[in-house]
Amino acid sequence: MDWNKLAEALIPDENVKPLDYYEEKYPERDLPKGAQVTRLAPSPTGFIHLGNLFVAIANERIAHQSGGLMYLRIEDTDLKRKVDGAVDAVKNALRYFDIRFDEGAEIEGAENAYAPYYQRERAELYHAYAKELIKRGLAYPCFCTEDELSALREKQTAEKKITGYYGEYAACRNLTEEQIYENLKARKPYVIRLRSQGSAENKLTFRDEIKGDITVTENDQDVVILKSDGIPTYHFAHAIDDHFMRTTLVIRGEEWLASLPIHIELFDLLGFRRPKYGHNCSLQKIDGDTRRKLSKRKDPELSLEFYRQEGYYARAVKVYMLTLLNSNFEEWYLKNPDGALEDFKFSIGKMGKSGALFDLNKLSDISKNELAKLSAEEMYDFLKTWADEFGTDVQKGYFADKEYLLKILTLCMGIGGKKRRKDFTTAKQAMEMIAYFFDDSFECAYRFDAATVKTVLSGFAAAYDYADDCSAWFDKVKAVAAANGFATDMKAYKADPTAFPGNVSDVAEMLRIATTGLSNTPDLWTIMQILGKEKTLARLNKAISAL
Repeated sequence: MDWNKLAEALIPDENVKPLDYYEEKYPERDLPKGAQVTRLAPSPTGFIHLGNLFVAIANERIAHQSGGLMYLRIEDTDLKRKVDGAVDAVKNALRYFDIRFDEGAEIEGAENAYAPYYQRERAELYHAYAKELIKRGLAYPCFCTEDELSALREKQTAEKKITGYYGEYAACRNLTEEQIYENLKARKPYVIRLRSQGSAENKLTFRDEIKGDITVTENDQDVVILKSDGIPTYHFAHAIDDHFMRTTLVIRGEEWLASLPIHIELFDLLGFRRPKYGHNCSLQKIDGDTRRKLSKRKDPELSLEFYRQEGYYARAVKVYMLTLLNSNFEEWYLKNPDGALEDFKFSIGKMGKSGALFDLNKLSDISKNELAKLSAEEMYDFLKTWADEFGTDVQKGYFADKEYLLKILTLCMGIGGKKRRKDFTTAKQAMEMIAYFFDDSFECAYRFDAATVKTVLSGFAAAYDYADDCSAWFDKVKAVAAANGFATDMKAYKADPTAFPGNVSDVAEMLRIATTGLSNTPDLWTIMQILGKEKTLARLNKAISAL
C-alpha cells in the first residue's frame, strides 16, 4: 500500500503544510512554572447548562490561581445538531456569571495568538494530522453506509457483543489498495477512521486529577476522525486543539470517562503530550424517594437561561456552585461573607468524587442573603438590568421615577433599620413583590366580615392625615380599633380573646390588605408615606366601594 499516495487522494487539501509549521505557529506558552492552561469548550447544539458553569468555575479558579489562563473554544463540528443563537446564549450566560476568559472565541482585547477558536475554522490543521495518520498506516477510509452500520449494530446486539466498529466487525479496515481506489473512482462517500492499536483485553491505570487512580480498558474501536465532509469528529478535533492551544489541564464532566480510552490513544498516536484530566462529579437532585442526575428534559433549573430569566443574583449562584465544588468553601464563606470569591483558595483535591446534590432551596437562601447585602442603588441597577431584558412593559415602567423606586427598595430591604430584611430571592420575585406600589388592581381577601372591614376602613380614611408621624398614625389606628370593639391592650386581649372580635393588629391587617393587597408587608406607615396621600386615600376608598 502506498500510504503517501492514498493520503493525498483521500485528503486533497492544498492548504495543508508540514507538521513543523504548526508547532512553530502555536508554540509553547510563556507562563510561570506550575501555571495551568484550562478551557471551556461548549458545543452550540443546545442550551448551556449548570454543568457547564460548574466546570467553568473550577477551570477559571485553577487557571488564575496558578498564574495561568483560561480560554473559550466553540466546538461547532456538528452542523446537523447546531442550534441557532446557541453561541450567543453561551456568551451571554458566561458574561452574566462573570466567568473571565483570557482569550478565545470573540474575547475582546485578547491577542488570540492561538486562534481561531471555532473548530470549523481549523480544518487545515485537522487535515494535516489526518493525512499524517494515513501515511503511517494508522487511519483508513471507510465506505460503509448508514444502513450497513445499523445492520452491524443489530447483528452485534443479537450476538450479545459490544457494539461498534472494531476487529472482525471493521469491514473496511483491511480493504486492498485496489478496492479503495475502485470505491473512490465510483465516488462512494467515505469517512476516515482511526486504525486502533488497542485491545479490549488490556487494562491501563490512569491518574485522574479528581478521582485518583482509575482503571480503564484500552480503546479498540476504529472511531471516525474525519467525517465525509472533511470536518473532524469531537474526539479528533479536541486532541489536536488541546495540544496546539497548549492546554495543560482539562476539568470536565464525568460523562466523558467513557471516551477517555479513545482520547488517550489519540494523544499517544499523534505524538502529543496529554493534558491532565479531572472528571468532575455530576449534579444530582432528590426526586421523591430517589436521587438522580439533573436532566435537560425534566429539570428547567439545569439551563443557565433559567437563572437569568428568573433573575438569580450571579454572585449567589457562584457562591452555591463553590459550596458544591470544594468541600471547604462553605466554612470559608461563613468566615468571609463579604469577601471576594477570588480570595478563596480553590483546590482540585477538595472536589467531590461522587455526585453533588443540587438543592434549589439552598441556592434561594444564599440568594436572599446576598441580595440583602446590596445598597438600594445596587438593587436598583440589578433589577433594571433584569427588567430591561426579561421584564414586562409594565415592570419596565417602574424605573421611570428613580427616587420613588429607591424609597421602595430602601423600605423593602430594611435599609437603615436595626436588621436588614431578606425578602428578595430573585429579580423576578422582587419585581412581583413591589408591584403593589405601582398597581392597585390587586384583589383584597380579608379574614373579617365585609361590614366590619368597611366600618374600619371608613373610620381610618376619615381620620387619615399624611402629615402624621408614625406615632400619631398608630394612635389613629388604635382609635379606629377601639371604636369597633377591637382590643388595643394586648394583655387584655390575651387574658380573654373571646371578649373582642380581634385586636389592633387585625385592624392594621385590614388597612394593609386594602392598601397593598397583602397581609404581610414592611412597615405600613412608611408604605403610605411612599404612596402619598392621594394614592393611599384612593386605595382605601376603592376597597370601601368594593365591600
